Amino acid sequence: MKWIVGLGNPGTAYAGTRHNVGFMAVDALAKRLGINVTQSRSKALVGEGHAGGTKVVLLKPMTYMNLSGEAVRGYMDYYKADIEDLIVIYDDLDTETGKIRLRYQGSAGGHNGIKSIIQHTGTQQFNRIRMGISRPQPGMNIADYVLSAFAKSEAPLIAEMIERTCDALEFSLTNSFDKTMAKFNG
Repeated sequence: MKWIVGLGNPGTAYAGTRHNVGFMAVDALAKRLGINVTQSRSKALVGEGHAGGTKVVLLKPMTYMNLSGEAVRGYMDYYKADIEDLIVIYDDLDTETGKIRLRYQGSAGGHNGIKSIIQHTGTQQFNRIRMGISRPQPGMNIADYVLSAFAKSEAPLIAEMIERTCDALEFSLTNSFDKTMAKFNG
């Protein structure tokens, strides 16, 4: 089994914002795989299906970004899910808009959703895909920036980034994460 957690904030007020690219990627992958992410479980919206002979579980924490670890821990404990099978998808200020970066461990890097997951799982070692949103212009508040919508001019970059993230996720279902990183980083 692989379980994929896209980070974001629930509610229409946050749909389409930079902080919600993790949700956007999960929605796109769900559409690709024919999975409905509509069941409410473990403080998350959950959908289950199969792809490439692998059981796939998609999660969108409904806890708001800063408490994402509660949903991850709740799912892990209830379903005895293994952290080695987890992939977290989230927005990253230090990655250029439109680019993705895969890692299997690391600090939170100032991302509160990742900080919460590290706190609730007790480890920094879990697979992740960072989706680039770049940094704001100097003087702009970071919170305002991540909660803002993408500019229309960024739409093609974002669409391509979401497709590439889904390609990496699908590849990871039948290949090791090391192989996935080698193929999709760079």
